[in-house]
Amino acid sequence: MHRIAAACLAAAVAIGPAALAQSYPSKPVRLVVPFPAGGTTDIVTRAMAPVLAESLGQPVIVENKPGAGGTIGTAEAARAVPDGYTLLVVFDNHAVNHYLYKNLPYDPFKAFEPVSLMVQSPLLLVGAMRFPPRSVEELVDYGRANRGRLNYGSTGTGNSSHLASLLLVQRGGIEAVHVPYKGGGPLVNDLLGGQVDFAFASLPLFVQYVKGGKLRALGVAGRERVPQLPDVPTVAEALPGFEAQSWVGMLAPANTPQPVVARLAREVGIALGQTELKARLLAQGFVVVASTPEQFGAYLRAESDKWGRVIRDLNVTLE
Repeated sequence: MHRIAAACLAAAVAIGPAALAQSYPSKPVRLVVPFPAGGTTDIVTRAMAPVLAESLGQPVIVENKPGAGGTIGTAEAARAVPDGYTLLVVFDNHAVNHYLYKNLPYDPFKAFEPVSLMVQSPLLLVGAMRFPPRSVEELVDYGRANRGRLNYGSTGTGNSSHLASLLLVQRGGIEAVHVPYKGGGPLVNDLLGGQVDFAFASLPLFVQYVKGGKLRALGVAGRERVPQLPDVPTVAEALPGFEAQSWVGMLAPANTPQPVVARLAREVGIALGQTELKARLLAQGFVVVASTPEQFGAYLRAESDKWGRVIRDLNVTLE
């Protein structure tokens, strides 16, 4: 009898994960975006949410929880029940915040299960319309002639927007004051108003304003020019070897059942591969990736190591 009971229990355990994946989801899924509305992470998440909802057969609700470089919303997601109904959509600074915050309330690797790297995008360097330089070369010359009088914005301390600007300032031999913002939306507003001189951010955040004549594109930080702005040179054409990009990915709280993580990764891939959504993202300047959980986990580690070295070398600190 004991052997029969044990066999039945083993069978139930074996069936459990498969059954869980089949029954998931049975209620709305919440996507936490730890940044304000209007930024890169928010743009991608809101574009994908209705397509993912259709695929999952349940509503997908996007909630913005901004503050402290994304750490407030991220900490909330880390505390969520690991059942697949609260997920986190992160920006590139997720891989480096642990270098910047001494008392980060979560471990960026241990507190989450990677689901999928969703999109990547080369950074675009723009200037306010009142800012005289019209190219990277002119920016460098102007900065050298006006030492300490320039400022640059970023979507937050320590993310790709900030680090790319630091590299530009260092490589160009100029001085400029950093003005960090709590996401892409607030940064764009002050660029449009001329409160900051220049900034890097993901191509999709700026491209519509460049095409509308409200911001001036100075350079693309990818390896090659982009079809959305074919006449804008790469930053590397002025500063050889310069390259920086942003990315957006999805995480689940640690201990989320692996069948649920696998189902989510598969559905995210299907959603991002949907023709209309993929075309929309590509037109905005995103490169659709849709990785496996394992690939995203390895990517996170590599990004952390790469930019961690930059943070240490340039002595980046919170301001």
